[in-house]
Amino acid sequence: MLRLIAGLARPDGGLIRIDGAPVEGPPDGVRYVFQDYGQSLLPWKSARANVAFGLRHAHGGRRAGAGLEAEYLRAVGLEAAADRYPWQMSGGMQQRLAIARTLASDPELLLLDEPFSAVDALSRAQLQDMLLGIWRELGVTIVLVTHDIEEAIYLADRVIVLAPGGAGVQADVRIGLPRPRRQVETRESAEYLAHRRELLRLVLE
Repeated sequence: MLRLIAGLARPDGGLIRIDGAPVEGPPDGVRYVFQDYGQSLLPWKSARANVAFGLRHAHGGRRAGAGLEAEYLRAVGLEAAADRYPWQMSGGMQQRLAIARTLASDPELLLLDEPFSAVDALSRAQLQDMLLGIWRELGVTIVLVTHDIEEAIYLADRVIVLAPGGAGVQADVRIGLPRPRRQVETRESAEYLAHRRELLRLVLE
């Protein structure tokens, strides 16, 4: 689905539009963080240089040389690791770097493919809160694919449940949890638990 939205594949039927324009190739302003984020980073470049790569590709390179690398590394909590290389980082740090580089390219629509599935539980919670902070600060639209129901509820305003085998949309659930959200308080709330029951029924029954 994300590859279709990103214009990297063509649908067998139907039409995808972004801001009213049909997607016939990779649209401007759409950026994709792939599931295998480690393979997307440039291992011979430092964290700072990886982010600079994203800046050079923002809106035709108009932001190149703007010295904004530190800003994006700070946004994902990597300012102290600016001179490290990807192979010197943990999985969670590499994921943060992949997101920082993507944000540096100034996306209007950010596509994330199971971005936190390969990290430990603590890193996952920290990355979820980082993503919420980025969304709140930058206002970028985010489409995130996840198999984790609790993650979907915690992060989203809207959860689209796909039917088995990709045969259409099974449900479109609006998440009315108040913001800001917190890992403990939000997950213990009655509203969160009600959404969890609803989505579990949709997936399991």
